Amino acid sequence: MSGIGRFLEFSVRTPDIIESLGFYKLLGFEELQSGEAWTHKYAVVSDGVLNIGLHDREFDAPAVTFVQPELARHARSMADHGFEFSRMQLGEDVFNELHLNDYDGHTIMMVEARTHYGADEGANDSACGTWFELTLPVRDAMRSARFWAPIAPVVTDMREEPTLHMRFDAGGIALGLSESIALNGPSLCFKCHDRSTLAAICEQHGFRQQKFPGFEGAFGALRAPEGTMLYLFDEDFLGEGIEVGESDDFSPFAP
Repeated sequence: MSGIGRFLEFSVRTPDIIESLGFYKLLGFEELQSGEAWTHKYAVVSDGVLNIGLHDREFDAPAVTFVQPELARHARSMADHGFEFSRMQLGEDVFNELHLNDYDGHTIMMVEARTHYGADEGANDSACGTWFELTLPVRDAMRSARFWAPIAPVVTDMREEPTLHMRFDAGGIALGLSESIALNGPSLCFKCHDRSTLAAICEQHGFRQQKFPGFEGAFGALRAPEGTMLYLFDEDFLGEGIEVGESDDFSPFAP
């Protein structure tokens, strides 16, 4: 069984794409060109590394979405290794997609081809700063790691105190597993380089910045119109963590 594929986007459901799109663009995200794979309303914003897909459809959102060519063959391989799918749409006349959930109920979506284009090469930081992790709240990080390790076997960093936090390379992005009780759902973490500029944007457009929200020493947080939490830091909170590399401890475990 190969890995999870390449990261495509953080997929969120929004009842008002125009409102969410405006929020991210005012923060400096770029709108990308979307393809015709989806029949529902769909838009994408990017900072050159992080892509956020805005979907006007019912699905188990948010989802961490990956591109995996030959998806039907890959689905059979994953099923043989014990993975169970909550949604399978495979066929010659449909856009192939798979949905599955990790041990904490977070949705992973796999699609057979890209659904958007046009991101600039390299990072182009938003006013939030440099994005460094997509964080999933988990009850037991070690248990959750046993789900992720077969499909994202490289653990890049880990910290045990004050709460256990593990970071995986998942299809080319940093995916964190956090036991912090401050998180209510999948969240985006940014290293903010210019607090004053961000504060001015928030004041100008009426964005409410929550100060010291309690997660990993963040100095602030913003909630997007569709509910996505954007946490703001001075530094990466795993800056003094333990670099692990490819993990022999987790990769043998099946889900």
